[in-house]
Amino acid sequence: MRETKHTPTSSRAARLRLRITATAESIVRGGHPWVFADSVREQNRDGAAGELAVIYDRKDKFLAVGLFDPDSPIRLRVLHAGKPVKLDAAWWAARLDTTVRHRDGWFDKHTTGYRLINGESDGWPGLVLDRYDTTLVLKIYTAAWRARLEEVVELIRERLTPARIVLRLSRNIQRAASTPASGSNQQMEALIEVSDRKAEAGDENQRLHPSAATRKWNDGDVVFQSPAEAVVSGPVIFLESGLRFEADVVRGQKTGFFLDQRENRRLVESLAHGRSVLNAFSFSGGFSLSAARGGGSSVTDLDISSHALASAKRNFALNQSEPAIARCQQECIQTDVFAWLAGNPDRRFDLIVLDPPSLAKRETERAGAIRAYGKLVNDGIQHLSPGGILVACSCSAHVSTEEFFCAVREAATMSGRKFTELQTTRHAPDHPARFQEAAYLKGIFLRFD
Repeated sequence: MRETKHTPTSSRAARLRLRITATAESIVRGGHPWVFADSVREQNRDGAAGELAVIYDRKDKFLAVGLFDPDSPIRLRVLHAGKPVKLDAAWWAARLDTTVRHRDGWFDKHTTGYRLINGESDGWPGLVLDRYDTTLVLKIYTAAWRARLEEVVELIRERLTPARIVLRLSRNIQRAASTPASGSNQQMEALIEVSDRKAEAGDENQRLHPSAATRKWNDGDVVFQSPAEAVVSGPVIFLESGLRFEADVVRGQKTGFFLDQRENRRLVESLAHGRSVLNAFSFSGGFSLSAARGGGSSVTDLDISSHALASAKRNFALNQSEPAIARCQQECIQTDVFAWLAGNPDRRFDLIVLDPPSLAKRETERAGAIRAYGKLVNDGIQHLSPGGILVACSCSAHVSTEEFFCAVREAATMSGRKFTELQTTRHAPDHPARFQEAAYLKGIFLRFD
């Protein structure tokens, strides 16, 4: 990112400095990337969203630097902890290069859809970057990045040379954008260097380029487009393990596709030969296509969204050159999945995938979600033929891995049927989870007699 120097020291704001509780200091030293509002015990002045704030410990030594957000319970998202460093253009470029380089060797020409940056776990708190062939989708989950978007986009463009970059904003940012901006946000000048508290005054004059705070980009905007490429007018087509999929990068869920289930889809493909398959909460049919190519005799997609099912049909059509997929019969049913499972006792399948959306979006919903997972698995087992395989997944971060697995195993035991646990899975390698709150994805594979 660029550096801009301002010479009149009298016009600049003092560097934003925070002191936090002793417990929070230990947590930050341990590598956790969040500082919550109730952990901040001292602040030298008001700060603006996106400003870099420096944390000093009880001995007045540099502890960490991160992106400040005055309106979020996560008051600071840590970018760097340890010894002081200079957050200049070279630092940002090196961080991006390192993050992308970690994916080297994981994917080939048969897989052109994957995650390049996975938020805090890759050192980019509240920001993800996904690749869909030559299109990159940048999604931010904190308003702290809004003031830096112009420079982030420019950095991605320079280092990765995509055909286009599409911006996606989380719902909380979209809601905030619909309200008038505060004066402090309009006047924000964020520092882009951090060093020891006794740094030279000249270093403190380095700031984020002011134009980054004034650009107004909205959810779904194409923020970069190569002159040689066509403007996005529909879904982007990409490859996963040689299968063709469409991704609605402008309006679709997440960044347009559920890339995090890639490895579980590959496992389902390996288990599907000769089996009739039920894909509950099918979305755009990713598990169904994998099962079909694996030799599944038929696939039934259940989803409450007609838009999702239409996408599932289009994805099947994209892959008719695959003989196994062309032979496989696809059935799409628009329905409430919980109601369908409870109301169609005569339908039987040899392989069932239960991959619901998050059932606990906040901590207060955790207990209810655990019960719902148990009921979902119980109802799924009722539709499973002898020798059938049940795949149960959860993307609820508020339900721990062990809580989810226990709920599934208890439901399996209560069914009275003998079962064998084949495998449990967690995050895909391009979706690392390097702290507890980031660990949301889990899956379990069971075979029933």
